[in-house]
Order: sequence, then C-alpha cells, then structure tokens
Amino acid sequence: MRWVKVSQEELAKIKDLYEGVMSHACHGLFFREGAVLGADLADEGLHDRTRYFPTVADMLKSRGWVEDIQFSDQAITARGSVEVVQSDIPTCHRLRGIIREVYERYRGTRVNCTEEECASLGKDQCKFIIEEI
Repeated sequence: MRWVKVSQEELAKIKDLYEGVMSHACHGLFFREGAVLGADLADEGLHDRTRYFPTVADMLKSRGWVEDIQFSDQAITARGSVEVVQSDIPTCHRLRGIIREVYERYRGTRVNCTEEECASLGKDQCKFIIEEI
C-alpha cells in the first residue's frame, strides 16, 4: 500500500478552499472522509479486541492525526490534532468522523459523536462525546 503525506498547512488550505465554495456544508464531507479512514483503523484494531483502543490510538498517532488520544466509554480527549487552526467553531471534523466510525465498529451499533471542546477555540485539548443513537 502507498501512503500520501499531507501537511497541517495543506489541510488548512483545503479546508479554506471548501469553505469558500460550500461554507460550513463542507464539514459534513470532512466528517464522512474521517468515517472512511476510521473504517480501516477499526478493521485493523478488531484483529485483537482486547487491544482495540490502544491499537487505534497508536495508528492515529503514527499517522499524524494526533499527538495523543485517550479513549473511554463515552469521552475521548485528543491533544495535537492536525486539524486544529484558530477558529470560532470546532474544526476537527475528520477526527470526529474517525472516532465515530471506530466506536460504531467496536460496539456494533450506531453512535453520535460531538466535539464538545476544541483546541481551535483555545482549549488545551479536543474533547469528543459518544452517545448511542
């Protein structure tokens, strides 16, 4: 498999491009991109359910999505998300999609994932909440 590297600056420029054309409607596309990426992470993690979340966390860190991430039953905290840019709204749409997909695959049920705190808003970390639908 080949890998493509995209810088944090390039991701921010892509976000600006899409927002310039589609406004905030593009955030749903970013979320769905994350879900696609999360499916592969989940599939890899499911090879050993006892190490599922540590495996997914290691992959997210090694691929540059976050510097650190902590999973729990309903709350996820992430530091150093590659999607963080100064903003007046949460910006980690792809990461939110990844997290949602990771939890849905693990639990075998639909969940909602919201970004409750975002480093783009000046917080120390991003915090995501998982709720079953």
